[in-house]
Amino acid sequence: MNEQMEMQHIPTMSGGRPDLQPLRRLKPFLNPYWVTIIIAFTTLIIAAGATLGMPIALRHLIDAGFSTDQARSIDRYFIVLFGLAVVLAVFAATRFYLVSWIGERIVADLRSAVFQHVLRMTPTFFEVTRAGEVLSRLTADTTLIQTVVGSSLSVALRSFVTLIGGLIMLTVTSPKLTGMIILLVPVIVFPIMFVGRRIRNLSRDTQDRIADTSALAAEVLTAIQVVQAFTLEKLHSERYDAAIAKSFKAALRRVRTRAFITVYAILVIFCGIVVVLWIGAQNVVTGHISGGELGQFLFYAVIVGSSTAGLTEIWGSLLQAAGAMERIAELLDTKPRQTPVNPTPLPDLPLGTVVFEHLAFKYPSRPEHPALKDFCLNVRPGETIALVGPSGAGKSTVFQLLLDFYQPSSGLIRVDGIDIRHADPAEVRNRVGIVPQETVLFADNVMENIRYGKSGATDDEVIAASQSSGADEFIEKLPHGYRTFIGERGARLSGGQKQRIAIARAILRQPSILLLDEATSALDAASEKFVQEALHKLMQNCTTIVIAHRLSTILNVDRIVVMEQGEIVTIGSHAELLSRGGLYARLAKLQFQDERNVEQLVR
Repeated sequence: MNEQMEMQHIPTMSGGRPDLQPLRRLKPFLNPYWVTIIIAFTTLIIAAGATLGMPIALRHLIDAGFSTDQARSIDRYFIVLFGLAVVLAVFAATRFYLVSWIGERIVADLRSAVFQHVLRMTPTFFEVTRAGEVLSRLTADTTLIQTVVGSSLSVALRSFVTLIGGLIMLTVTSPKLTGMIILLVPVIVFPIMFVGRRIRNLSRDTQDRIADTSALAAEVLTAIQVVQAFTLEKLHSERYDAAIAKSFKAALRRVRTRAFITVYAILVIFCGIVVVLWIGAQNVVTGHISGGELGQFLFYAVIVGSSTAGLTEIWGSLLQAAGAMERIAELLDTKPRQTPVNPTPLPDLPLGTVVFEHLAFKYPSRPEHPALKDFCLNVRPGETIALVGPSGAGKSTVFQLLLDFYQPSSGLIRVDGIDIRHADPAEVRNRVGIVPQETVLFADNVMENIRYGKSGATDDEVIAASQSSGADEFIEKLPHGYRTFIGERGARLSGGQKQRIAIARAILRQPSILLLDEATSALDAASEKFVQEALHKLMQNCTTIVIAHRLSTILNVDRIVVMEQGEIVTIGSHAELLSRGGLYARLAKLQFQDERNVEQLVR
């Protein structure tokens, strides 16, 4: 059920909500820092109060005049202005620091939450979602949110407070002139609200196009050797340029819309202020108000105008962040498969028993093609089973289901007598060691890459595992031994060296169930013999299931399971299967005939 839901791609949130609705999803990340938020808001109020107090001192300064007998009063007003400036500077700087800290902290928590959530998704999710798309949401989208929470939101609150305070002081100074200014509010606000939804949609579209470029670049860079080997640099450069062009056009549409609303707001606001000031100047001439009152009104009008213009500009940033948060929320709303609330514990003593009962399975991305059909197999403790068959027979699917990456359509799997659907997936996987055909290494040193097999293993344990796998032989020759950085995806190592590190991981894990997917396929003859001996020692202590294409590597296993089109065709030893004829005999004839031909050529 959950896997089918994931196939519908990351869901899209409804567009009928208020424009800033997605930003409410930040509330759980804000809750731990309410004390800091309150302190920051307090400093904002004090700084805004200092700003709003300056016009009052200015009014008295103008009305007192600049005559000699008023020198003492003038000094007092200048001292007040200086004091307000100091208060403004100190508390504005404190607000900036606290709000910036909150922004950085919240975005760090948000990135961590999203990353942890993505790590819990099933492979189905990654069948339909490119890694670059997820990375874009982790980086570009969260950066937009950081800008808003750590800067724009604070400026918006400051502008809102000074706007309200300025309007109140304008009313106190001259109710008549203030009424004229208030008439401008609907003329400014309604167009902004109307255009706001378009800005948010354009912002989301821009982020989607940026995500496309990130996904394309990540895909190409992870396969750079293939790209260069087939001289596809020009082709992929053109595709990337096309994606960049789409991103630029989307950004340009958003910028044009924001520019329009900005010029409209500034023009209306300051033209209105000029008209009101002209009326105020007439009132000074007729004696209805003093020059100081007009100066005070002018100062407050500028504060109100700049605050309104600032809010207009910041509104666009908030809408852009709302679009980014919407994309992040879609990731968080995509539910991974839930683990059992009260999982059944596996036996304390690992046995290595694996039972497959009437398994049927279809990959969610390929529902029309059954991957397994009525698969039944009982693997006894310590037994070595080989899965053989042509590509697409379902061999790797057996591994995927045993590791609980997917849920079977019907049937069940028991590990040590427990149905894994009712067990904790982590507990099941802790009993399994796997050596894949394509080894995945991380951009770290050799020691840490082997330690991935058993978190917390000591250096001595890691070295012992590498010695058992034959990896120690080449590791000691590396520039810094076990501390040698091996590059992204192990780029500095050969295929055989990567494979031996994967085998060392499995040995370090000491699993009760060992899965080998052509574990020696990348090794030369000498290394293969050494590793086969190491694997043989490891296999003596655990149940082993081998996926084999080279039949020469499984001649001595306990049983060979021949598969075709998701079904078990027959089971038996190498000799038994040869005597029966059929698919296995045909595969063996082809492979061993080819090997004899190669031996003759070598001679």
